Amino acid sequence: MSIEGNKVLIANRGEIAVRIMEACNELGLSFVALYTKEDEHSGHVDMARKLGGNSSLYRIQNYLDAGDILSVADQAEATAIHPGYGFFSENYRFARRVTERDRPMSFIGPSWPVIRDLGDKINTKRLARKLGVPTVPGSDRAIYDELEAESIAESLFAFQEKMGIKRPVVLVKASAGGGGMGIDECEDMARFRQTYRRIRNFSLRTFNDEGILIEQRVFDFNHLEVQIVSDRTGVNPVHFGSRNCSVQSPGLQKRIEVAPGFWPQDLPYSFDAGKLLNDITEYSLSIAREIKYDNVGTWEWIVTPSGEPFLMEVNTRIQVENGVSADIASVRGDRNVNLIREQIRIGLGEELGYTQDDVTFDGVSIEYRIIAEDTVNGFTPWVGRIEELGWTQKEWLSVHTHVPRDRAYQIPTEYDPNLALAIIWGKDLAEAKERGVSFLKDLKLNGVDSSGSTMKSNIPFLIEKTENLLEF
Repeated sequence: MSIEGNKVLIANRGEIAVRIMEACNELGLSFVALYTKEDEHSGHVDMARKLGGNSSLYRIQNYLDAGDILSVADQAEATAIHPGYGFFSENYRFARRVTERDRPMSFIGPSWPVIRDLGDKINTKRLARKLGVPTVPGSDRAIYDELEAESIAESLFAFQEKMGIKRPVVLVKASAGGGGMGIDECEDMARFRQTYRRIRNFSLRTFNDEGILIEQRVFDFNHLEVQIVSDRTGVNPVHFGSRNCSVQSPGLQKRIEVAPGFWPQDLPYSFDAGKLLNDITEYSLSIAREIKYDNVGTWEWIVTPSGEPFLMEVNTRIQVENGVSADIASVRGDRNVNLIREQIRIGLGEELGYTQDDVTFDGVSIEYRIIAEDTVNGFTPWVGRIEELGWTQKEWLSVHTHVPRDRAYQIPTEYDPNLALAIIWGKDLAEAKERGVSFLKDLKLNGVDSSGSTMKSNIPFLIEKTENLLEF
């Protein structure tokens, strides 16, 4: 199927909008870019003018105003919408609206039933268990009966004690909750009933649903991901390896990602790390095949120090860290792998065109999220003006940013203070780390806030955390 003649509306901003424009340009596709008043000085607006001209730009009020976005799509005669990540990227109702309206368009992401089914954590857990995929121990449906809840909690405490966990903890979660709302933990059965009732009552008041999930609390783990790509047939999904996203802020926001997820060539593990990576990859592919996954997606895992994997969830979108997986991959010997480009062309109906045997991996890649934040003071966002952002280009380095390099840039307080993504390749972990630290130390990043104080960034934190990447 030819994708020529399509026009892609990019329903996002910043770095991901820039990368989608570049991918559209590589594919010979025209695009429509959006911006808000707060983003009028963003580099993604500059890139839109450069690659698409002024006619490619439309100002909207809010990136979360579906009506405004669709109105622009009609005015610009767009044939597809790419949601990027965040905003509408995992909203199945928006995806359904895009594809089933009077003037239907393609939604560049999985089909809306897939987004709906995998976006439901209970449904994902049930599907995984049916296929023999390990999940975090606990309920795979909302519990409404207190006695049943107590029975599940007792079994979880017993399971953890059997595993030798010194401080067993059970999580009590509102099944209708999200964003960290309606979650508490307890360390023994004496407190469980009180915790259960408090969360149940909170859930009823807040979500009008008394349903409760009960899970084991896993403390010491590495956060791994498996990158899956599949075309609209959903028949033969292909993986682009694993990555490790264990370096996070206290608020569980990722700061460094590494591909592959472990490096047994040089690091000692108490388990067969190579086998584990193969296992979680095959588990992820089994779910993709079962549900006929039909675009780009990420299977998120936690792995304990003893090598036990548990599936957490599936992200039905492109992720910030897609480039770190592409950086170690080749397709039929071609190192120019771009997962955003792949997502667009298969989202518009092209066949994948290769199999797993055509995908090979080489080396180690590290992605740093460069953010204006005060890591010493609770990772609070830094607000101010970026006056310089510069780096020395290397063959092993790629940097993605929406921060203009030809002028000062005021960080909009309305959005996250993410400044850039830096992706560094090395032939092995040691070389990737060495190159990564060298890049971070040489990076020119300067700015001031309204009081004239110099800017805060997470660069010292990134340098510190590079030392122990892929370790427990």
